[in-house]
Amino acid sequence: MSIAETLLPIKVPLLSAGAPLPHVFADEGRLLIAYLANAPDPSFDGTNPRSVSPLTGNQSVAILTADPYLTFQFGPPNDEAISGHRLYPSGLRAYEAFEVCNSSWIASLEKANRVHSSHTPELYSDYRHFILTFHDSTLELIAKSFSTSLRKGAVLTALMEAAGEGA
Repeated sequence: MSIAETLLPIKVPLLSAGAPLPHVFADEGRLLIAYLANAPDPSFDGTNPRSVSPLTGNQSVAILTADPYLTFQFGPPNDEAISGHRLYPSGLRAYEAFEVCNSSWIASLEKANRVHSSHTPELYSDYRHFILTFHDSTLELIAKSFSTSLRKGAVLTALMEAAGEGA
């Protein structure tokens, strides 16, 4: 009998509820996620909201780096369909970040790898399952850990600079 998955809220730079514009860069060993962090503008009075793009500069950009990581998925559900996610009954909510304890995803990856001649279950024991829920998408990743940093600039530019730093 397997132990039920549970969610543990984790601290990351706050995700913008409006348009966080998450972008992902991945190779076989390193995963980078860049998104607009929630940085309220004290001069904004609530009227005439402005539109931003991945190239709009002078933004507060969070960079999440997982190195190494095992796998990730990025896409649905969005904030309007988050209640359809299998972990919603466990407390999954939009615009937040969580660690999934007792992850069935990690268990399924370990089980699938059992056919490998050098497999040992311990290969997966240090991996953790994380979820970030954005406005239009959800990102799930399996990694040993991750780090975060904040930058000022455009989302796409910040991501490419961070990608180049690890090359």
